Amino acid sequence: MESLLITVNIILAIVLVITVLLQKSEGGALGLGVSQDNFTSARSVGSFLTKFTSIIATLFIICSVAIVAISRDELRETQSVLEKQEEENSNLPQIPQSK
Repeated sequence: MESLLITVNIILAIVLVITVLLQKSEGGALGLGVSQDNFTSARSVGSFLTKFTSIIATLFIICSVAIVAISRDELRETQSVLEKQEEENSNLPQIPQSK
């Protein structure tokens, strides 16, 4: 389950980066290259990309939180390092103590 969520999270991250790069920036760099002649369609494309980016970002955050929650549950099932050390020491032969 965790590997599936990590794969989905990577895909969401790639899609998020692509949608951010496709948006028209204020400086004009890395924009869609839409001319100002057709302002209404540029506005609708910008609105769609903005909404799509916010949806993908929300899914990315939810997926990241789910990965952390799953990994914490797996860590709680394991023993602490000190408990493992005590178990290993109990299996070893004991050295007799001299008086």
